[in-house]
Amino acid sequence: MSDLQKEVSELERKSATAARLFDIRRIIGGLFVVYGVIVTIAGITASDADLKKAEDININLWTGLGMLALGLFFLIWLKLRPVTAPASEGEA
Repeated sequence: MSDLQKEVSELERKSATAARLFDIRRIIGGLFVVYGVIVTIAGITASDADLKKAEDININLWTGLGMLALGLFFLIWLKLRPVTAPASEGEA
């Protein structure tokens, strides 16, 4: 294998790793999980005055749980359908 082929192979490997690392599903899922945990904790620790403002609906709890579910959906989707590296010109 020539030096040029080794460099191309190494560059393709790094490109595929970067594509997996910066997949938008990972970023969105991670942010929704983090914010979902924060809002869920705020909902669990809500006072009676907070609940009275929202007509006895614990909106922070329900919103936090929804955010957690959406974030987990994105992360599970990422796990089930990972990004595949595009075929190089030589393979196509």
